[in-house]
Amino acid sequence: MSERTALDPILLELLACPQDKGPLLLVADDSGADILYNPRLRRAYPIDNGIPVLLVDDARDVPEAEHEKLLARAGE
Repeated sequence: MSERTALDPILLELLACPQDKGPLLLVADDSGADILYNPRLRRAYPIDNGIPVLLVDDARDVPEAEHEKLLARAGE
């Protein structure tokens, strides 16, 4: 079951990728769960019970097909 995350817009602006320190996109993955996505490195960070998990070891690599879908969902 998917769950939508309500992150404060100000918090979202402050969050950054721990790898490249750049901004992240809040998008839904294929399962419908919200993730924080770094399109530059193609890494997805989970959100656990409304809390962003910005640990490099917990991020996952995103394949090309999913990357395109995430960008389309984000309006990029």
